[in-house]
Amino acid sequence: MLPKRVQRNVRERLGIEAKIGAWCGIGNVPEPPEEVHDAAGRGRLHPALMRPLAMLGTALSYPFKIVLIPLAWLDDVTNRIDETRWDREQRQAKAQVVGRRDAAIAQEGLDKVFDGDWDGAAGQFLLRWYSHSSHHRRLILLVEGRIVLLAPAKRVSVRVPERMRIVAEIPVGQAVIEDPLLGRYESNKLRMRFTDGSWLILNTEETPSDIHRWLKHLNELGAEADQASENDVDELGAPGRHRRR
Repeated sequence: MLPKRVQRNVRERLGIEAKIGAWCGIGNVPEPPEEVHDAAGRGRLHPALMRPLAMLGTALSYPFKIVLIPLAWLDDVTNRIDETRWDREQRQAKAQVVGRRDAAIAQEGLDKVFDGDWDGAAGQFLLRWYSHSSHHRRLILLVEGRIVLLAPAKRVSVRVPERMRIVAEIPVGQAVIEDPLLGRYESNKLRMRFTDGSWLILNTEETPSDIHRWLKHLNELGAEADQASENDVDELGAPGRHRRR
């Protein structure tokens, strides 16, 4: 669930009642054919660069990162020396799960930005992604009846919530947000799938994000409803089954 302050900000500033959402970005947009880019108005295909103040902050943080890297490595080495057999088995099992997850992501094309069809709804939406806002992230909200994308008009590093505005709205009849690895692996991947079958991949900042958790919750509710329905059928006598006499 979105933090209360974010819910309040979105409600008071934009008039949107939303509880489920996640900060997302996309991968590097591939270069479209010239005629396709021209037809879409030749909008920008990349986010704006960081502003000087943000770049200065990043540069000043590098010395601390340089110090922290060897400390983190030393801590990891110490933990491995002290780990028990059970700890080692757990670490290896986790590494295997991550390996299988990454293989599934590559195999199912989830490491791509979109399905590759520039004429599809996803491709056309992608062509205008940074025309709506040059900010590198979007707050994706699941609102009744539609998917709402919020972002500042331009890339900023401070006061982001106060500068957010609606940059796109998609009715649920045109697209849905889904977790392509639901029930198999936790990941930072979400798929925006349009009704024409085209899709684009959203990379969430958190793993799992609130949207991942919400989709999992809905899936579990559906499974419980299906199980209850099966139980009702069993009580009446399922076809092909023999009742006890």
